[in-house]
Amino acid sequence: MRIRLRTAVPVALAVLGLTTGCGAADMTKQASPFAHTGGGKSVTLSVQSWVGAESNVAVAQYLLEHKLGYRVDTVQVDEVPAWDALSQGRVDAILEDWGHPDQEKRYVDDKKTIARAGDLGVTGHIGWFVPTYLVKQHPDITDWHNLNKYASLFRTAESGGKGQLMDGSPSYVTNDKALVKNLKLNYQVVFAGSEAAQITQMKQFAKEKKPFLTYWYSPQWLFKKVPMTEVKLPPYKDGCDADAAKITCAYPRTPLQKYLNADFAKSGGKAAEFLKKFRWTTDDQNEVSLLIAQDKLSPDAAAKKWVDSHPSVWKQWLS
Repeated sequence: MRIRLRTAVPVALAVLGLTTGCGAADMTKQASPFAHTGGGKSVTLSVQSWVGAESNVAVAQYLLEHKLGYRVDTVQVDEVPAWDALSQGRVDAILEDWGHPDQEKRYVDDKKTIARAGDLGVTGHIGWFVPTYLVKQHPDITDWHNLNKYASLFRTAESGGKGQLMDGSPSYVTNDKALVKNLKLNYQVVFAGSEAAQITQMKQFAKEKKPFLTYWYSPQWLFKKVPMTEVKLPPYKDGCDADAAKITCAYPRTPLQKYLNADFAKSGGKAAEFLKKFRWTTDDQNEVSLLIAQDKLSPDAAAKKWVDSHPSVWKQWLS
């Protein structure tokens, strides 16, 4: 997740590591052999570390290969370095960006090496969540003002006597450490290591009906398996996150965006036009994510299953 926008959601799992919990290497210095091949029918897509982003790429790749006849390469890359890779032509497209205003200004507005490719159709949101079974026991736990009262419930061996706020990968760009400090919360941010590792821990906690407080985001298929309720942080207002060190507000809701390398946007032919038109719903993305993460289908098999059952959606992207 997938994070906030100047913050950004989960970052960096490998396409193959996404469902295994492996961390991704930074591959921005390894140019794909298929990117910018002089008009050849090939496309290179950046894959970020959360399963929703993998779902976008899986369906786009399937349709590019099976309906438009392209060779598609995918490259694992963290969310911020992905902008550098896109600007340099090492990849042709990012299909899910959670908002990086500094990079957008630098590469889209100033250097003009990256082009906007439109709205993905999915709205992303990051927040702090507790399992709904815990809320039934302690209804006021969903107000951040009461978190210190319940800190002892969330202590772990890793949290140093404080309550544990579980985050995913250390590579995710989050506000959580600043929020804990500025809201004077008796909590310690503890990183699970990856989205997959975080999911494993949450599922285990849920199986044992144990308390947990976690940084999490939507869209995310896990909500269907582990019902969670968001903790209400101070409301987000425009500009409240301008100074990362002084943040005291919640994460915003963000329409997720697509970006193309500027040269590819102009000369990428049908592939570029297809990616600009690629737009689906949160339910569509979650459907594919569930097939990959829960049902253990390969990304290609999950994409095929979705494509076979939703022709009225994807045919609009090819017109």
